[in-house]
Amino acid sequence: MILGFNTRSAAAIYQRELVRAWRTVFGSIISPVLTTCLYFIVFGAAIGARMNEVGGVSYGAFIVPGLLLLTLLSESTANGSFGIYMPRFTGAIYELLSAPVSVAETLVGFVGAAVTKSLIIAAIILATAHLFVDYEIVHPFLAFLYIVLVASAFSLFGFILGLWADGFEKLQMVPLLVLTPLTFLGGTFYSIDMLAEPWRTVALFNPIVYLVNGLRWTFFEQSDIAIGVALGLTLAFLAACITAIWWIFRTGWRLRE
Repeated sequence: MILGFNTRSAAAIYQRELVRAWRTVFGSIISPVLTTCLYFIVFGAAIGARMNEVGGVSYGAFIVPGLLLLTLLSESTANGSFGIYMPRFTGAIYELLSAPVSVAETLVGFVGAAVTKSLIIAAIILATAHLFVDYEIVHPFLAFLYIVLVASAFSLFGFILGLWADGFEKLQMVPLLVLTPLTFLGGTFYSIDMLAEPWRTVALFNPIVYLVNGLRWTFFEQSDIAIGVALGLTLAFLAACITAIWWIFRTGWRLRE
């Protein structure tokens, strides 16, 4: 125990979630990696060879951060939401609520496991991307920190979705109908500077644009958005998710229903 934080409780939840992921390894890890590889084959190798450079970066390399973020957002959200939804669905949540486990320990266990699974997927995607395109990461340490930050923020967001959803349909509704379209329209495959007005201005209201450009800057020192703005919005979203989860556990909303 560290200053009131029970590491054994958090570790038990963390290990249980990772074991569950390995039992469904195809859906948890292999499937999203294969899907991203198809994007690299189509957009990176096939179409990218016929595209002009974007800001001095080959098109195949240019889309690597966007495709990584496309998978990272969906998988972090899915891992975070499914991890807490299943105990609610089976009724095991009441055992967790009655146990001497704090909110921080619960978050470290569930969200930590979701982030770990997302980082494994991100590492595999970055490794396999080299099979299709040549790219170098200018700031690898900053890229790693940014990936961890985004994975943590959207795992927390998924945790909130898992508490909010009262059925599998709602669990998938936000990622499929909101998150994925915003990511495709968020500069994953293009620079928003390529857009004519008023679409470029409209794109600035898409929060995913800032995430994609923040990660792209760590790769190539190239971004349509100031890196400070992208980082600040990501940290603000992370803080908002933590605040929302604290309120949920404080009030018991959706936990005892």
